[in-house]
This record gives sequence, structure tokens and C-alpha cells, in this order.
Amino acid sequence: MPEHQKTAIISVYDKTGLLDLAKGLTENNVRMLASGGTAQFIRESGFPVDDISSITHAPEMLGGRVKTLHPAIHGGILARDIESDEEDLRAQNIDKVDFVICNLYPFKETVGKIGVTMDEAVEEIDIGGVTLIRAAAKNHIRVTILSDPEDYAVFLQELYENKTGEISMELRNKLALKAFEHTAEYDSVISDFFRKQYSEDVAQLTLRYGCNPHQKPAQAFISDQDELPFKVLCGVPGYINLLDAFNSWPLVKELSASLNLPAAASFKHVSPAGVAVGLPLTEIEKQIYFVNDIENLSPLACAYARARGADRMSSFGDFIALSNRVDISTAQIIAKEVSDGVVAPGYEPEALEILRKKKNGKYCILQIDPNYVPAPIETRQVFGISLQQKRNDAIINKSSFKEIVSQNRDLTDQAIIDLTVATLALKYTQSNSVCYAKNGMAIGLGAGQQSRIHCTRLAGDKADNWWLRQHPIVLGFKWAKGVKRPEKSNAIDLFVTNQIPEDGPEKDEYESKFEELPTPLTKEERKEWLSKLNNVSLSSDAFFPFPDNVYRAVRSGVKYIAAPTGSMMDKSVLAAADSFDVVYVENPIRLFHH
Repeated sequence: MPEHQKTAIISVYDKTGLLDLAKGLTENNVRMLASGGTAQFIRESGFPVDDISSITHAPEMLGGRVKTLHPAIHGGILARDIESDEEDLRAQNIDKVDFVICNLYPFKETVGKIGVTMDEAVEEIDIGGVTLIRAAAKNHIRVTILSDPEDYAVFLQELYENKTGEISMELRNKLALKAFEHTAEYDSVISDFFRKQYSEDVAQLTLRYGCNPHQKPAQAFISDQDELPFKVLCGVPGYINLLDAFNSWPLVKELSASLNLPAAASFKHVSPAGVAVGLPLTEIEKQIYFVNDIENLSPLACAYARARGADRMSSFGDFIALSNRVDISTAQIIAKEVSDGVVAPGYEPEALEILRKKKNGKYCILQIDPNYVPAPIETRQVFGISLQQKRNDAIINKSSFKEIVSQNRDLTDQAIIDLTVATLALKYTQSNSVCYAKNGMAIGLGAGQQSRIHCTRLAGDKADNWWLRQHPIVLGFKWAKGVKRPEKSNAIDLFVTNQIPEDGPEKDEYESKFEELPTPLTKEERKEWLSKLNNVSLSSDAFFPFPDNVYRAVRSGVKYIAAPTGSMMDKSVLAAADSFDVVYVENPIRLFHH
């Protein structure tokens, strides 16, 4: 039986390095079989090459669409070194193929041209080449696949060194992986093109830009189902709008399911400014949340009033998430506030009409499928590198707060509600993060700080401000005629944070908002009022490294803390909690979010 001569199938669009490769194959007694233009290029350069038709006995056809799709080609590539495959090859008079050199039509470059037609794009979809590459990569236990001219040199080096025509398993493995990644990326580009052509506003949504106006193009799309899990009912969502929507929606969905109450979130830059469930509002709460002029507030409306009202300064221009079908009273609150958009599972017709009038009909209104469940594995790209992880599907509910590690074990029902709100808020807040909660709402969120104590201080200061807004002097403010809600919020914030301007145009601006200028709170008055804030719950997304977090927390009325343990200072932290009779719950789940 004659010795098998090594055979290479060559079909390339990019002919970079091809002549050096042909020279090396020739010098190592490798038979070259090539398609149309590739064969002509090699032959005109003086190297022996046979046309692929010499073994298929079929000419290229359909204008070059069919060249290598033939059993004589793919049988030779896919055949294994087993007797049954050998018998099949002998029966069909097919020789094995040892090397496949193939790269693909430039589809990405073609569709990137301005004004490209559908016909032009379609003709650049490589069929035979992809099939060659995948067949060779599948059988890489025996066959070497070269899909990138950059790999010709290392391939030739081994070919010359081994002298037997054998390529190491290590290199074949590496080249096979590269080939599969190449065809996967190629298919991704093709599907992206057709998604934009045939499924715009269904499975794909073109965005004006990304995070910033210079970041173009931008889009949202889904590839594992036929339609996006949301519909745009009004307006044009932006990239950041969608980041806020897809972080805030699961938060309110999970919170509502955990407590069996309507839930709302007010998001800004992918972190909540406020989160709440629909507990009834007192008359004072209605006043400080600016909803005392709206009658018959529904539980959902109460939830959003709380979420928006917790930190009105941070919620200015928010993106809203609502767990339930939006009703009229909720829409009436939203209509009065400066907001970028809303996501909810549905809208009452009258409520939708109210919202459609915002921003001169450009207010972003999204309706999300409440039954949509994302894939368990999520992938993101950072600096061109893909990071993949299991989605954070940790369940937080009332049963999450059973591991009490403090001396005081009296965890009230209201505290459990508040800890649930605070902890779920952290699950969707940029880390590091700490959340204070009371009355079914977050009253202070410290997000995205590198230092844990700074999170606790920031969130505590916000909680203090929330409480100071309920001081009788603030409730009795007499506003000048025509002062708008955002202007009131800013003036109140300056007052309660003790940053009242003392001179210049800023002082004039501040004083112009009042019909009767309020007297600033004295240090003693502030201290006396803040001492009345109590039974606050706090949750941390990771352990407290030092007891200073506890010391700061109790100054803002914290009575209940939920946090992971694991710090070298756990004993000191718990001792500090016990010294203030704080109920300390160990949360076994760290909740970093980025």
C-alpha cells in the first residue's frame, strides 16, 4: 500500500502570507488542493496545486456559491483513524485531508460600508468556508485548521522541524479553538446585521448613543428569544435609561414578591436613590413627599411617594420602576416630578395618557414582561475582555434574617420589613454600599464608596436629612408665590444640611424662595430633634471591618443591623452593637454589585 501523502485544502479570501505557506507546503511534500481564485494565485506564483474539482469531479457553480461543499472534501476532512471510517473512504475512493487553510469573506467590512445593499451583504456570507473551518476544527484530533494568516509561521516551523508532516496536538488544539471562535464571531456579525434589518424594534432597538453622545453606535438586543422582553410605549430610551430600567425592575419585582406589597424604586446612574414598599403615608409624610394634594393614594402610589421622597435631591431626573400596573394616583405623582422615564408591567389607560403628556409626549415609558427570566449566566465586556458569571439570583425575604448574633434578639416585624427593603436595595446598588431603612423605605443610601465607613456616614447623613425634613420648622415653611417643587427641595436641603448661604447671589437666590425667611436650626435644636429618630434598620453589602460603622449608625437611630461577617474585627463590631443594645443579624450572603 503506497504511503499516504499529506494533503492540504486551501480556500482563502485574505491571501496574506499565502505564498510563504505554499512554499513551505511544497518543500514538505504536501499536496495542495485549492478553490478557484486561490488555486489561480498559487499556480501563477509557480507552485504546484490541483483544483478542488479534480477530486470532486464537479465544477464550481452558482457563481462561486458552491465550491467545496462535497463528500470528497468533507469526507476527507472528517474521517477518523478508525476502521469503519477507513472502509467508507475506500468505498468512495476518498483520500484523507490533513490540513485545512481557510479564511472567510469580509462580511463585517462589507456591511460597515455606507449604502451597502442587502444583495451585496448576502453575497459576502461565506458558506463553504465556514463549513470547511468547522469540519476541520471538529476533527482536530487529526486535522490541522489554519483560519488566521498570523498562524502560518508557527505551523510551518513545526512542519519543518518534525519532518514527518505531523503537527503537535498542542498546536492543533489551539488552532481548533481559534477556528471555533472565528466562526462564532463571524456568525454573530451576520446575525447582528440581519437583526437590525428584520427585527428592529422587536429583538433589536437602536439607541441614539451609549453613555455619552460621542459613543456611537449603540443598541439593545436579545439573541436567545424572538422579542425583547419590553416594549417602548412612549419616548426614546437611552443607554443609561435601559441600565437603570434593567437594574431597578428586578429590584421592585423581588421586593414586591418578598413582602407581598407593591414596590417602587427611583434610580439614578444605576443605583437607587430611593426604594420603598406601599405602606400607608401619614399626613406629615404626605407633606414632605409633596403628595398631600393628591387624593386616594393607592398602595403603589404610596410606594413611589416614599421612594421619590426619601432623597428628593438625588431623585431629580430619576428613572422609575414600579412592581404593579400603574394606576391614576401613581401617574399623577410622576406627572408632577422631573423624571426621565418609567418601567412597569402595565398601565391603566388613564394613567398611560397622563404619562404620555410628560416632556411634550417624549417621556420614556417602558412596559416589561413580568414573566421574563434572564439566563442564569450573564456576560459583559470590559476593555475588550469578556467577563462571565452566574447571575446574582440570591433570594432575600423575611426568612433571611434568622441568624441573630447579638445579645438583643428582639427583631420586630417592622424591622424585618425594613431590613428586607434595605438588603434588596443593596443587591442592586453599586458597591460598596450601606442602606438605612424605616417605615418600609430606604431613608439613606451610601453607594459606590471605596471605604465602608464612608458609605455608612454618607447614608447616615442622608437618613438624618430625611428626618430633619420632618422638623416642625421645615413643615411650617412659608414659600414665596410660584416656587417650584425642585426649588423647594433644594432650599429644604440647604436648610436641613446646615448649608444656608451667607452672602452673595446664592444667598439672594435662597432667600427669594420664601415668603417668610425661616430661622436656622441651632446646634441644640438639631441634636434634640435627631435624638428622636429611632428604630432604624441598616444593611451592609459586606462585613463591617471596624466598629466605627456601628458607632456612626446608632447616631442616626439604628436599632437593627444586617451584615455579613468575616472581618478580623467581628468580635469588636459585635461588642459595639451589644453596647448599644442593637439587634445584629448575620447575613450569610455578600451582595457586591458592579
